[in-house]
Amino acid sequence: MLIATRLREANRAEYLLYMWQVEDLIRAYGGDMARLEADYLSRFNVSDEQREAMRRWYADLCEMMRSEGRLQSGHLQINRNTLEGLCELHAALLAREDFPYYRQLYQRTLPALVALRAKGAGSDEPELQTMLTALYGTMLLRMQGKAVSESTAEATRTFSDLLAQLSDYFAKHARGELNLDQPA
Repeated sequence: MLIATRLREANRAEYLLYMWQVEDLIRAYGGDMARLEADYLSRFNVSDEQREAMRRWYADLCEMMRSEGRLQSGHLQINRNTLEGLCELHAALLAREDFPYYRQLYQRTLPALVALRAKGAGSDEPELQTMLTALYGTMLLRMQGKAVSESTAEATRTFSDLLAQLSDYFAKHARGELNLDQPA
């Protein structure tokens, strides 16, 4: 919860990856808040106030996953909305001539993105979701101590570079420092 709050403002792409991990954590506990609290939340050395805030946050997420039918798979609507916001900004940046660096980063992702989609991965979802899914999968492989090929590592680096820049633009836009309503 504390990490999510910080990431939500600082880096939307990392926030989504974190939230996907939280969704998987909740699934691992079957959405059972009592087990989640006893086996996971109890490990944190935090104040009673922070512990209660964490418990409420996880309990709310468990309830949302149950009510949205996401305990087996898929992402919560709040996470899909966050992705949609990133996709809208991504499209707006690509449509403008005054963001050449962003467009260049995007062009660097295309070979890996096209190759990934040619394998059937994410061909019916937004490009950013395909990139995030690739990053998430790579993170899981590394957490399991499994090898990641050099081509996968390079692809995820290009995805990560683009998503980091997009997240930076998202934060600037949220603070009013990036006005995309004016003509390029």
